Amino acid sequence: MLREKLKNHNIILASGSPRRHAFFKELDLDFTIQVKEVEETYSSTLKHSEITNYLSQLKTSVFSELQINDILITSDTIVWLNGKALGKPKDFEEAKKMLRDLSGQMHEVITSVCFTSKEFQKTVNDVTKVWFKTLSEEEIDYYIKNYKPFDKAGSYGIQEWIGYIGIKKIKGCYFNVMGLPTRLVYKTLSEIADR
Repeated sequence: MLREKLKNHNIILASGSPRRHAFFKELDLDFTIQVKEVEETYSSTLKHSEITNYLSQLKTSVFSELQINDILITSDTIVWLNGKALGKPKDFEEAKKMLRDLSGQMHEVITSVCFTSKEFQKTVNDVTKVWFKTLSEEEIDYYIKNYKPFDKAGSYGIQEWIGYIGIKKIKGCYFNVMGLPTRLVYKTLSEIADR
């Protein structure tokens, strides 16, 4: 369906995330993957979705050779808890602290997706609220040791064991918590195809 509408475009997914790769396959889109390193730093004055909007746009800065039919897609996800952004943990101890902080609390998962071509740039974002039960030390240790969530914002993957046993409810898009608001990506690509 959308694949046919986008047949004259080259979709470039600039992400090393296996979850995002799988989402694009499940959306039945033709795409290529190009990953380029960029230092993900941002001003402390940025808050909430300003952070993910900025970082998703920053990731486009290392792509200077876009062709006329290319659509570059970059994205960034953070966990927002008590007015602070949680990114990916550096080590076991940082992962443990994050999960202790999330335990028994509501937090927000924010993902921004930036669509860039030679002619335009459009950034969209989605916010999902997630409520964790109170996690025991044993549950936290077990999860980190067995699932090693060091590549995940907030130190957890909702689709993993911790999501099955620890999440009481969510409000918003489940896939956004996994790292990509699929409905919003599909909608935005449809609008681009109709331009």
